[in-house]
Amino acid sequence: MAQTERIDSIDVLRGVGLLGILVMNIQLFAMPQAAYFNPTTYGDLTGANLCVWVVSRMLADQKFMTVFSMLFGAGIVLMTGRAEARGESGRLHYRRMGWLLVIGLLHGHLLWSGDILFLYAVCGMLVYPLRRLPPWRLLVLGAVLVGVASAILVVVGLSLPYWPGEEQAEFLTDVWQPTPDMIDAELGAYRGGWLDQQPVRSKAALEFETFVLLIWGMWRAGGLMLIGMALFAQGVFSARRSFRLYAALISLALAIGLPVQGYGISLDFERGWSAWSFFFGAQFNYWGSLVVSLGFIGAVMLACQRPALRRFTRPFASVGQTALTNYLLQTVICTTIFYGHGLGWFGSVDRLGQVGVVAGVWAAQLIASSLWLRRYRFGPAEWVWRSLTYGIRPPLRRRLTPSPAHGTP
Repeated sequence: MAQTERIDSIDVLRGVGLLGILVMNIQLFAMPQAAYFNPTTYGDLTGANLCVWVVSRMLADQKFMTVFSMLFGAGIVLMTGRAEARGESGRLHYRRMGWLLVIGLLHGHLLWSGDILFLYAVCGMLVYPLRRLPPWRLLVLGAVLVGVASAILVVVGLSLPYWPGEEQAEFLTDVWQPTPDMIDAELGAYRGGWLDQQPVRSKAALEFETFVLLIWGMWRAGGLMLIGMALFAQGVFSARRSFRLYAALISLALAIGLPVQGYGISLDFERGWSAWSFFFGAQFNYWGSLVVSLGFIGAVMLACQRPALRRFTRPFASVGQTALTNYLLQTVICTTIFYGHGLGWFGSVDRLGQVGVVAGVWAAQLIASSLWLRRYRFGPAEWVWRSLTYGIRPPLRRRLTPSPAHGTP
């Protein structure tokens, strides 16, 4: 869309979400996968490392994925509405999602198994027909869908004691408490070259694209997209609502979201991070993250309402305008740092050290995105995605307005 059509507050929020996602993704880049869900499976969890994990869990885990999912739903309403006003059909949306799905498959299987683009493309196709529902129906249906994934986890947890012993042990070993040999195999694969990584990466990506999508991702991401559509319709993402509303969202995060999560963490440690934490302890963060995410939205919207803060929010808007490029770039940077085809630091950088990597990537993307958009209309990945969707190559370079001192060419 034209620069004048963009909603600045949405770009800022998307930029904050994109950068915030790296706080959690860095653990998947840098450590065996199980450590993301069960922090006791690998790495030091004392002192500063424990503090980093707690802060990440409280402020980042599932929060920015929630914000991004809501914005994705809002984007569907915004972009298809403008496309339909130009006389374009809904097939454009499905072409757009189809190419995003392809990009996600390539990203997940060739670069990093933690890809989220495939999931967003599938959910974007599924929720599209619901975009015209009244906001209250979108909110109710979205909340119900989000609750399905939570209910599935609880039901499986309640049924687990009745599983055959071997199946129960195998399930817990695969998803929660891998053996030392399994950890060593993952370390060896990702410390090796690209071909050594490929079987492990593709296996993990395929599991996420099938099993995880069906029991968790489709319900949570799809439900949040519907909620995002409703919030967009009510002007929440446009920074047009009152100070009181946004302050209330922040208050809910502080008074309910964070305490609920903190209580859940205390129970996890009290129960020794047993299987209980996977099925039931995770519920505190699953639901608490929704409330904390609303607090982030409230804070960003209040910042966008202050013209004096524009110099600080503008770089985040630039990251938001080039979110697909920056998301893929995070993968390229981090896999080069941690995987064997690069520096090979996989499994060697503790949680405190990972904070330094995150800070460096943040700084680079905030600066580079701003500089790029001075000369170009889209990020490189956005330009490719748009070209594939429309079947034409739009101009990439901006038309610079000549200085009066140099005359008009």
